[in-house]
Amino acid sequence: MGNRGRVPDSARFRLDAVVARAMRDTGATVALLYVLPPGGSILRLAVLAGVPSEIADPWVRVPLSAPLPVSDALKDRRLVWLGSQEELARRYPRPALVLPYNFSLAASPVLAGAESLGGLVLLWPGSHPERLTEQERATVRGICDDAARALLRARTQGHPITADHGLWVIPPVAATPASPVEAAAAADFVARLPGGFCTLDTSGRITHINDAGAGLVGARAEELRGTVPWESLPWLADPHSEDRYRGALVSREPASFVALRPPDDWISFSLYPDASGISVYITRADRGTPPARIAGHTPPFTPGRAFALYHLMHLAATLTEAVGIQDVVELIAEQLVPAFRIQALAVLTVAEGRLRIEGHRGFGDELMECFEGAPLTSDAPVARVLSTGVPAFYRTFDEFRRAFRPASLQEGLAAWAFLPLFASGRPVGTLVFGYERTRPFEPEERALLTSIAGLIAQALDRARLYDTKEQLAHSLQEHLLPHRLPRIGGLDVAARYLPATRGMGIGGDFYDVIPLDATTAAAAIGDVQGHNVTAAALMGQVRTAVHASAGAPPAEVLARTNRLLADLDADLFTSCLYVHLDLAGHRALLATAGHPPPLLRHPDGETEVLRLPPGLLLGVDRDARYPTTEIPLPPGAALALYTDGLVEVPGTDIDRSTTALAEQFGLYTGHPMEAVADSLVRYAKDVTPGSDDIALLLIEALRGDGG
Repeated sequence: MGNRGRVPDSARFRLDAVVARAMRDTGATVALLYVLPPGGSILRLAVLAGVPSEIADPWVRVPLSAPLPVSDALKDRRLVWLGSQEELARRYPRPALVLPYNFSLAASPVLAGAESLGGLVLLWPGSHPERLTEQERATVRGICDDAARALLRARTQGHPITADHGLWVIPPVAATPASPVEAAAAADFVARLPGGFCTLDTSGRITHINDAGAGLVGARAEELRGTVPWESLPWLADPHSEDRYRGALVSREPASFVALRPPDDWISFSLYPDASGISVYITRADRGTPPARIAGHTPPFTPGRAFALYHLMHLAATLTEAVGIQDVVELIAEQLVPAFRIQALAVLTVAEGRLRIEGHRGFGDELMECFEGAPLTSDAPVARVLSTGVPAFYRTFDEFRRAFRPASLQEGLAAWAFLPLFASGRPVGTLVFGYERTRPFEPEERALLTSIAGLIAQALDRARLYDTKEQLAHSLQEHLLPHRLPRIGGLDVAARYLPATRGMGIGGDFYDVIPLDATTAAAAIGDVQGHNVTAAALMGQVRTAVHASAGAPPAEVLARTNRLLADLDADLFTSCLYVHLDLAGHRALLATAGHPPPLLRHPDGETEVLRLPPGLLLGVDRDARYPTTEIPLPPGAALALYTDGLVEVPGTDIDRSTTALAEQFGLYTGHPMEAVADSLVRYAKDVTPGSDDIALLLIEALRGDGG
């Protein structure tokens, strides 16, 4: 992974220095620095230290909605500490499943005031105490502050750090070179010891192996240097050996395993890790070694088998969290491409008897046009594998060209795999892989790819169901909320609705503006508990009741709506704020049913939180009363009505958050309400985790000149 974008060396050096200092000052052995673009929802890994990029590949892209430590650190704006593998497994089962090693972890947000810039993840060996000291916490916070300054400086210089810059991997600190005398003494010492020795760098490549070690593994030392053992020694290509190596590298704890060197030699490997790599002690094992400790029982199916299984396990875990087809497509691209050295892929789904491309990477548009819209009865490989149910593997380009004449449109790829996707016996789509080199597609690999296809088919089927429900939910929401706000002379109004980032994207928040006559109007905002179709349906009934009663005094409007909800026995809490606007009298009458207090911005820009006399939530007590408050609303004054999703910040007093929102509202005196609405929503997205719906309604009494 190189630096694909263009960024000054000084900016990269500053970030590298921050990460290096994080490891030096905290004693952490692994560090990952993530960046979050302004307004973005995906964290991207920018700087990595302590492990090779292959281990970090599954974690390069982290959605803020993902149940992962760095996501929670950003959403909650606090340090997340996991002092043991058991705690990691209990709170975050997915990373614990993929990295079942003994280590401690801290994830901390990188913040600049209210803005989230990214996150820092640090790993320590399992020997670290289960509690993080206050001094360690302060050190981590200071490092995150340094990272924030570096990111802001890069942005102000016109070179913001983005995903386009790729992943920067900090090489391990080189050991101090030994003098010739020391080197000779060390070599003599090793030569006198029994057994063999070799060293691996952090990528697993052999940097040195002595003759005794080479003899024990059955190869020549010069042939092994620069290679990865489980690729140059096929009998070591077992998940157990790679897993032990990866575990030693991540946990920085010694590990060992025994492998069978054909035909009948048992070889023992003891691994001793540090920041620069791993030292390996190689001996002949006791023939009485218990089978449970033996690796190499089964032949490998492809080079790098354990890394492939590592990515596959991660894919299986992450696919369970995908909520839409595009999520599935992105996860396939992120997880499978690095694991299986795939140069191109395409995901097609079945729609009305034809194939539709949901996403592709590495393929040319001309070839994709041949696949797009192909009927299931077509003889093209993408459709034929669905009609037969049998995958198609083309080991060479010539094989593919003979089977599919348009293959010449993509001459840069040598081998192809077409995998049918079936779920519950129904065709879901086709998965296409393209490889840069010819590929034998041995039976074991074919079986693996077919299993992957089954996993993806189930995920796509679930995702399609989710997308259908999501479309239904949005359609329902659109019909329940006003399509556009009415134009009312003397008022400037604007509204925004943002569904929660989790759930179906539908909820019970509503707003309305109702013209009454030439000089009066009404406004309402409310929040029905829940994020489902039931909440949305009740919201529609509440809005209809308010609309039908509009024009009556505010206390009566809420009382009538309350009686309706009590009769419905809906068993859902509902808050509501109703405002009667008297434009001729330059005043407003307000009543609340347990709703967050509105904000009043005076013509001079001074803003206050209106603490209205409280009224019970709607539907709780059929005979509840709702006091009315009258306020002046002269030209130039403005009201902000909102739901609690705009001000709820974990760990922060809601009164403080409301006061902060009022201050933001006051900053935009003189601006059109549409622009103010956008600014307040951006502010809210920076400081709130997005776990609740947000509705916002702004109303300004215009001055005599209309502005």
